[in-house]
Amino acid sequence: MEKLKPTSFTFEIDNFWEKGALIESPKFVSGGCGWYLKVYPKGNNIVDHLSLYLHVANIGSLRLGWKRRASYSFALLNQSGKEIYRKPEFSSVFFCAQIPDWGWPWAVALKDLQENGFVEKNKLIVKVEVQVLEVVDESQVTGKKTLGVRGFQILYSQVNFVNRIFIDHPDIALNFKPKSQLVKTTYMNILLGLIGKLYRPAHSFSEAELSNSRIELADLTEAGFKLDWLKTRLDEICLVRKKIVDDSFRVKELEENKKNLKAELNMEKAKVFSLEQTVVDLKAKLNKKQKPLKAKLNKKRKLSHGLLSRIIFKCVLLISQRRV
Repeated sequence: MEKLKPTSFTFEIDNFWEKGALIESPKFVSGGCGWYLKVYPKGNNIVDHLSLYLHVANIGSLRLGWKRRASYSFALLNQSGKEIYRKPEFSSVFFCAQIPDWGWPWAVALKDLQENGFVEKNKLIVKVEVQVLEVVDESQVTGKKTLGVRGFQILYSQVNFVNRIFIDHPDIALNFKPKSQLVKTTYMNILLGLIGKLYRPAHSFSEAELSNSRIELADLTEAGFKLDWLKTRLDEICLVRKKIVDDSFRVKELEENKKNLKAELNMEKAKVFSLEQTVVDLKAKLNKKQKPLKAKLNKKRKLSHGLLSRIIFKCVLLISQRRV
């Protein structure tokens, strides 16, 4: 069929930096089909990125055989309507009931949005251009139907993801060696599983999972996949994992040192208590020994005091007699 006229649609998002969840634009029509934009201000399962998708409207009413082949592109505009950023065009992709949306999970890093002035006065302006290239209405398609993507037979449910991988990494399979379609499918499934695994949070990995991931990455690389970007991600996870293990060891070591210091402190306290008890015992013994001595001394003092009193009395008496 003849190409339909391209359509452009602009969506403005006020207070962008305060947004967090999915934002959907109003619906618009291009090529006789309804569409809308899906915008994830904080990323769709991607950290620190803006995610943008073009989505077919009224997906619930579409037959499984409904398809539209289309090209589209995203751009960011300033408040004067001038284009300040553009993503590469998707030149020919199929939208259908199984794959109702296409887009960029890693559209723009939030850091770039801030530093490059893509968000003016806290307003993000997104423009999408859509051109329907082909309208297809086929018989019902089951969930196990496959499509060919760059020489690989891919399930409908995986086509969206695989296409995005080839767009982000166009040379990923240039040197892929196996020719058997069955072997190629097996390797692709391993690759998709590894990608899904490696974009989990780094702290969730066990040492066994990291070891298996290294083996899978080595096998895929040997088969001819160019996976430097995936190796970088695995290295980052390993570094985070090592830091977690090192931090855990240091915490354990600090706890052990704390425990040892506490034991040493308790021992010192016990020694001090023992010394204090010894002093108390010595004082008690000293007091016990001093009591008889004090009694004797007091007795001697009393005797001496009595004798002195008698001597003084006699002296006074003699003096008195002499005066008479």
